[in-house]
Amino acid sequence: MKRCLAPLAVLALAAPLCLAQQPERKEGRPREEKKYHRELMTQIVKGGAEKAAAELEADAVRNPGDPETDFCLAAAYAKLGDRAKAVAHAKAAVARGLDAGRFAAGPRAIFAPLAEDPEFKAILDAVPPLVHGPLLGAVTPSSAKFWVRTKAAAEVTIRAGDISASARTRPETDFTAVVELAGLSPATRYAYAVEVGGEKIALDPAPAFTTPRAPGAKGKLSIAFGGGAGYTPFFEHMWDTIRAQEVDAFLAMGDNVYIDTPEVPETQRYCYYRRQSRPEWRRFTAGTPVFSIYDDHDFGDNDCHGGPDIELPTWKRPVVQLFRENWANAYYAGGEDPPGCWQHFSLGDIDFIMLDTRYYREKPKKDGSTSMLGPVQVAWLKDRLREAKGTFKVLVSSVPWAMGTKPGSLDTWDGHSAERAEIFDFIAKEKIGGIVLISADRHRSDAWKIERPGAYDLYEFSSSRLTNIHTHPVMKASLFGFNQACSFGRIDFDTAADDPAVTYRIIDIDGHEQGKLELKRSQLGF
Repeated sequence: MKRCLAPLAVLALAAPLCLAQQPERKEGRPREEKKYHRELMTQIVKGGAEKAAAELEADAVRNPGDPETDFCLAAAYAKLGDRAKAVAHAKAAVARGLDAGRFAAGPRAIFAPLAEDPEFKAILDAVPPLVHGPLLGAVTPSSAKFWVRTKAAAEVTIRAGDISASARTRPETDFTAVVELAGLSPATRYAYAVEVGGEKIALDPAPAFTTPRAPGAKGKLSIAFGGGAGYTPFFEHMWDTIRAQEVDAFLAMGDNVYIDTPEVPETQRYCYYRRQSRPEWRRFTAGTPVFSIYDDHDFGDNDCHGGPDIELPTWKRPVVQLFRENWANAYYAGGEDPPGCWQHFSLGDIDFIMLDTRYYREKPKKDGSTSMLGPVQVAWLKDRLREAKGTFKVLVSSVPWAMGTKPGSLDTWDGHSAERAEIFDFIAKEKIGGIVLISADRHRSDAWKIERPGAYDLYEFSSSRLTNIHTHPVMKASLFGFNQACSFGRIDFDTAADDPAVTYRIIDIDGHEQGKLELKRSQLGF
């Protein structure tokens, strides 16, 4: 909803200060980043700093000039108590383009021994009070949420015209906070400013957002979506590509960062910090509402199933809490009990229902008899479907719905086919029309048709190679697919037409359309 639908709420911002710069993207082959430094950071945290430092020194010879290697070397030597080497690598990392805010974000406990060193202190002193964000989260016709991380505990204020709200960042939430503005008007464009401790933060470009239409109001809406966003500096310009699309919202659908280390919170945070420090990400999320769920790589590890017990494994609840510290969703399941990331919201007359496919997932079986969502979430889903009044209802899963999307694997809905059938049968029985399925997980973008004898056919739009290097093959059973480059899904709704339409497009990392499917509301049921 970047289109100006009502007069701009004018707000003068301070002189621009560009977000921290990174080295220019170079031609050639991208380097696999999502695992290498992450695993070495885990080694440093768990007491293997000496071995990690040796590996990193060797990598510095193989790949000279990499600022992330210098960052990890600074962490390794800080952990080993070699302050001189740690500070030298910290300075080198910043000189080579690393955002100095990374050293303020941390892991803070690792860098704490360097705090009194004059040269390291100079690095931290140059970091502005706002380390990460603002990230625009859930936006409604009358409110908006903003996520931030600060250098130190502070009061953060968001101002949009005459409307303002504040929240305080705290150490116990990793110096993050979510500020919620209320009293906004529907379909209105707002410029906004951020203050930390009373200091106005200059941002370039000046951030702005647009509130959705009133509930049920017909019109046009565009969203982008995808998963598979492993940290790859070579591909981080993806976020500028999506930003240029001027969509009304972005759905981050799991594997938003690749962690695979559920029992080491320092590593989880390190993976978030890398992405949150990227200027491309910050430009994009400052003005595009983001709604997020997790999948296996940012919840547990590859193809994980959390199980039906709320408290077991013991890492599940802390992982969800850390996830919540890094987003600004509409809400999170039932709150503290039951924990999870499922949510629903509406944008105009389009309903979105986003699922948590990991926390309560039972071990899959070939006969598909076990649960993916758990009984509480299944009941919640049925209630949301029954109550949904939108022209289209978008059912969002982090893993594919259609059979055969990942041959031989039970990690998709194939491994929980009875529950999938229960959901699809409920849609038919309750005569719920306008269902659109979307998913992620497979490192490609594609479209699928799920034939339903005795009911209307369901269509699935899938995309999950936002910034990943690794690619999965296009499947012959799909309607079409694309895997030759990173890509995302774009969905355009037009509900003002006599026969409302939904159009799915695959857009590659350079903004080129690579596939298109248009459906009419009359094709989607009752």
